[in-house]
Amino acid sequence: MSKNLVLAGFALAAFTFSTTAQNGDGFGIKAGLNYNGNGKYFESIEANAKNPDKNVGFHVGLYGKIGDRFYFKPEVVYTQTKSEYGNDAFKMKKIDAPMLIGVKVLGPVSVFAGPSLQYIIDTEFEGITINDLENDFTVGLNFGIGLNFNRFGVDLRYEKGLNKNQATFGIPESRLDTRPEQLILGISFAL
Repeated sequence: MSKNLVLAGFALAAFTFSTTAQNGDGFGIKAGLNYNGNGKYFESIEANAKNPDKNVGFHVGLYGKIGDRFYFKPEVVYTQTKSEYGNDAFKMKKIDAPMLIGVKVLGPVSVFAGPSLQYIIDTEFEGITINDLENDFTVGLNFGIGLNFNRFGVDLRYEKGLNKNQATFGIPESRLDTRPEQLILGISFAL
């Protein structure tokens, strides 16, 4: 399937979500920072695994919100992350589509959780573009806490990739686990 077709599908989903949410409670824009680390890096089949050093990335996107006390909050977000393995850096660009279910627990405080559908646009390791991924599509899990004050919101969430997804490259063959594990701080503004 063409990457352009997939990106067009995500754009259509974002438009649909924001239109639906506008008729309900609303939609808006969001951005923030991601403190990310991917899985282990294996320099060769026999070598010991290296764990990543986490680094700060960013995200920017759209969200919709349907409901009040109990709500559904779909998002479409562009994300860039970076993990370091010694002197080598792994960079990833992806489209995330979290589908969150939340509940207000006290005043402006809410908690939420849900799956995050992820489409990997581009990956690079040590300056080498990696084209040999098991899957371009992956699924993760998000859960967190949010504060909402009128049109302004802030949330802190944890995301973990659920399905195994490895990139292979080089001779001898090296493997890199591309599943994200990240802490995400987001700021949103309702339009």
